[in-house]
Amino acid sequence: MKVLLFCCKGFENMEFAPFVDVCGWARNDYKYDIDVVTCGFTKEVTSTFGVTAKMDKTYDEIRVDDYDALAIPGGFEEFGFYEEGYSEPFLDLIREFDAKGKIIASICVGALPVGKSGVLKGRRCTTYHLNGAYRQKQLAEFGVNLVPDERIVVDKNIITSYCPETAADVAFTLLKMLVGDEKADVVIKAMGY
Repeated sequence: MKVLLFCCKGFENMEFAPFVDVCGWARNDYKYDIDVVTCGFTKEVTSTFGVTAKMDKTYDEIRVDDYDALAIPGGFEEFGFYEEGYSEPFLDLIREFDAKGKIIASICVGALPVGKSGVLKGRRCTTYHLNGAYRQKQLAEFGVNLVPDERIVVDKNIITSYCPETAADVAFTLLKMLVGDEKADVVIKAMGY
């Protein structure tokens, strides 16, 4: 199994790392067949607060059929997250993952590009809930069924969450969807959760 971890410019490191760690524990310590492939529009992507990460692949190298899931960390507007997050190529990638019934796991405002793509229309979801819930109001404008008070919302193949605090739990939810509860629980317990 492969997870495409897509990093838009200005992504949050705290929301990137859990996907790598959780799947890494599953693969390395328990021999689960699961790999995380990092990806961006460029080979190097600068995250929120200026940390630059080298990606395994770039957007133009991606074939959706090669992946089982798309993971989307959120990011900060002032660091350019929505410039790439709201770009038509990224929205098309989200649409293609959804059309093929593949898992889409987003953390915090990573749900906003998913909403803008149209795949959440009429579906249950959430996003960043603090500071007057202004990001939830933005998500609601995409015709979604906003669930404002749940930390993590799963609607069929799509996982959304409401703040960075949920990052590890979103990664655990993704792992459960990929390998089943029993196998995922072994990893979760081993990681001390």
